[in-house]
Amino acid sequence: MQKQENTMSIWQIWWLAIRPKTLPAAASGVVTGSALAWMDHSFHLLPAIAALCVALLLQIGSNVANDVYDFERGADTSERHGPLRVAQAGLLTPAQMKRGLWIILGLASLIGLYLAFLHGWLIVVLGLAAIISAIAYTGGPFPLGYHGLGDLFVFLFFGVMCVAGTYFVQSGSVSATAWWMSVPVGLMITDILVVNNLRDLEHDRAAQKHTLAVLIGERSTKIQYVVFMVVSFLLMPVLIWRGMLPAFTFLAWLALPLAWTSTKTVLSQRGRPLNGALAMTGQTALAFSLLLFIGILL
Repeated sequence: MQKQENTMSIWQIWWLAIRPKTLPAAASGVVTGSALAWMDHSFHLLPAIAALCVALLLQIGSNVANDVYDFERGADTSERHGPLRVAQAGLLTPAQMKRGLWIILGLASLIGLYLAFLHGWLIVVLGLAAIISAIAYTGGPFPLGYHGLGDLFVFLFFGVMCVAGTYFVQSGSVSATAWWMSVPVGLMITDILVVNNLRDLEHDRAAQKHTLAVLIGERSTKIQYVVFMVVSFLLMPVLIWRGMLPAFTFLAWLALPLAWTSTKTVLSQRGRPLNGALAMTGQTALAFSLLLFIGILL
């Protein structure tokens, strides 16, 4: 294994660092916000693309920050069940990763300035908050992920802010439907973190990393996953019944087989097999959002 790692190119190493399997989660909020903007005749391509780039860069930046800061805090060791961490494996030094992190966040900021030019200072405030949260999840004097706050901030930034923010940069306001639809997207994306923390529960407990899963235990974490997934799907018919979404958006329920498969894995497995459930949860969120968009187009 070590020999294989030593022959990897710098691009392959950074590809590992950005954790591409997590990126569908970042895209799903932008797809949902854009779908709702299209429904309200407010869709604009360039702001939508800019929002997608910012969301992806913030997700990548968060992944890189987690990699390096978890390593520096001693939370990442060779005993982890998750994918290879670049800093822990010695493939990049912490200094190299931090330089890369600031480049990634710098690019997100530059694109964010374009959105701020369109819609004012509020975008600047939200962008700075998102950047600080990406770093503060595992870095800084009060790392959010070490105090059971990671789930809340993922829901707020990759769910509520991503969906509502994407809608806002295209329309200049946020509809009630956009606020409501940020809930299922946010819950699904939070479930990615739930699986991650469930997989690493024992390791995090030993490392004094007090994730919500460590605080509430394995059984309650599995219940949390199921409740979040169920609420995400059940909210759709409620919004359709209230006339906030067209009936064709029921197509989003075609993502249920993915959700069912990942849920069965979460309820029955421990350790490394949960890596598959983590990836499939992200795929569920993206499929849900794309199918919603197709339903709106129809």
